[in-house]
Amino acid sequence: SDWSEDSWSDYGSRGKVGTALGRTVPGGNVLFPDIFHTDHLFFYERFRTYQDYILADCKASEVKQFIAEYLEKVLEPSGWQAIWRTDVFDVVVGVVDVDYSSLKAVVELSEPFLCESQDSSFTLECMQELLELKEYQILLQELWVVYDESGEFDQTALAIEHVRFFYRCIWRTWDEEEEDDFDYFVRCVEPRLRLHYDILEHRVPSGLVADYQSLLSQCEELYEKFLNVRNSISTSDSDSEVENVSMVEGLKLYEKVEHLKQKLKLIENPLLRYVFGYQKYGSLQAKGQRTMGAKVTHVVSLTMMTSLLRLLMRDKLCPESCEDVEIQFHSDPLAAVNACYEGDTVIICPGHYVVDGVFCIADSIELEGYGLPDDIVIEKQGKGDNFFDCTGANVRISGLKLVQHDAVEGILNVHHGKTTLENCVLQCETTGITVRMSAELLMRNSDLYGAKGAGVEIYPGSICTLLQNGIHHCKEGILIKNFLDEDYDAPKITMVNNVIHNNEGYGVVLVRPVMPSEVKDATAQTTKGENIKTKENEFHEFLVLGLFCMTVVTFPLFPALGNTQPTQSGDVTACGEGSGQEQQPECGTDELELYERAETAGQSEGNCEMANGLGATSAKKSKRHKKRLSELGITEADDNLMSQDMFISVEGNQFKWNGKGSFGTFVF
Repeated sequence: SDWSEDSWSDYGSRGKVGTALGRTVPGGNVLFPDIFHTDHLFFYERFRTYQDYILADCKASEVKQFIAEYLEKVLEPSGWQAIWRTDVFDVVVGVVDVDYSSLKAVVELSEPFLCESQDSSFTLECMQELLELKEYQILLQELWVVYDESGEFDQTALAIEHVRFFYRCIWRTWDEEEEDDFDYFVRCVEPRLRLHYDILEHRVPSGLVADYQSLLSQCEELYEKFLNVRNSISTSDSDSEVENVSMVEGLKLYEKVEHLKQKLKLIENPLLRYVFGYQKYGSLQAKGQRTMGAKVTHVVSLTMMTSLLRLLMRDKLCPESCEDVEIQFHSDPLAAVNACYEGDTVIICPGHYVVDGVFCIADSIELEGYGLPDDIVIEKQGKGDNFFDCTGANVRISGLKLVQHDAVEGILNVHHGKTTLENCVLQCETTGITVRMSAELLMRNSDLYGAKGAGVEIYPGSICTLLQNGIHHCKEGILIKNFLDEDYDAPKITMVNNVIHNNEGYGVVLVRPVMPSEVKDATAQTTKGENIKTKENEFHEFLVLGLFCMTVVTFPLFPALGNTQPTQSGDVTACGEGSGQEQQPECGTDELELYERAETAGQSEGNCEMANGLGATSAKKSKRHKKRLSELGITEADDNLMSQDMFISVEGNQFKWNGKGSFGTFVF
């Protein structure tokens, strides 16, 4: 690399007049001098420095050597002051030399003596004795450079910050034993650096962050034990029974460390961390019933007035059975849900509630708003967490408006059991509702919008019933995950009288793998000639990209209207949805009547196309399953075993102004 002064003109302050860094006033009771403010660096600043200037393509065993070479080129060897910080004391020292190979500075106490400690035992004499024991050498990452306006020590302060951050947040004690066949920066530094900033910017669920920190602590503790056992074996020359026992113990510790390291790598990988994280929420433990089987009604209100209490007593708190019911009052809906046991009810009064946490509902409880949904708003604060995670056998949520901002995960996840959502408004951020395998969702009379992914994601083996809902202004309306694989059961889907409109992609999308026969057909068409023009009514367009094939299936809703131009699914004529409202007045009366009739017919056809598309895929799954049984020598099977078709009830749904049409299939 070119380490000339010109190549560093944009890094630090070399060649500039005055400092380019800010200053920070240290806290505490002692008047310490100000220090450089360097812990605010952006991701790309650290990334660029580690990749281009410090580590480059070094191996794990070369890290310390590369850091020493970097420091030797940018660090001022003497003439600057710093605050030496430990867990016990802070003291001002002057740097007289730097030992680059050991990453240490040779220091002396500054005058006047400035020291702050947890007790008064660290006097000038004590500090002198301590420095003598350390041979006056201090680790560079324990030094915070004293602020200097000249700019002469900017690079020194930044370099020490990069070293300090590296050993605090990136380096692991076991990294030196990593295989040298891999680029250390690519394998370890980049994913850990990205994870650090994702956590800072609240892009990772708090539960997953806690898991990562716990795993890291466990791994460090076990690795230290492993090193102690290994060292005790290596220093012993005897072949005694004690040594054999130590070897067995060392192997067990090594296996545990490797297992924890793999878990850490899963979370550090941005593509895999959420797969790992979802497992936690899928195994939430239910509390069950109270000891005496009593049920409690939880009332949530920001302020409780006598008039509101009278209305609650009249409408909600006096059951017809006239039995005494225990009532608990809360000001936070999350606290109320956390206090629930099996069979409890949470009544949320009008108000705008801001929560910081996840609603983890593992028991069969009911959350209901007392009033209109727009008057009962629960807003999620924080970027990383899920909003609602449901695993209860029978969870019911009604009459609420849920608002999500700057989120990473969906607004509601149904992992197990049945969740009923009724008369709710869901303002999403990423994915909307996810119905996972073996889970059931009943969504009725609700409005969902704003998802940057799909409004509703339906996984194989789930049950999803959507009745009279609005799903709009999402990336996709409804996304049905691959159920063609033999290991998965087809989902059971019921969609009646829903309005799915103004979504960027399709109203409903089916995602499934490509069939071998489809690949053969695509290959045959390619062999015939690449210049043959694709026909207007052809259903499959195969895009072979690397190792996979993607098919986009679009169903034109109105092929009979005589439009000679290729029509997008969902478009009617020049007066249709795709051409915008401003063109409609140009049509004559007869054309408008034709448009109205076509729109009504189109909605019916959209339901049929969706049912046919899903049914055709289900039939393919059934055919593959029968073929598999035949290969195994099973010629007769029970009807229940052979009945793999999807249960579909699609009726009365309206698909309007969706960017790519009503229904599409993505084949990968």
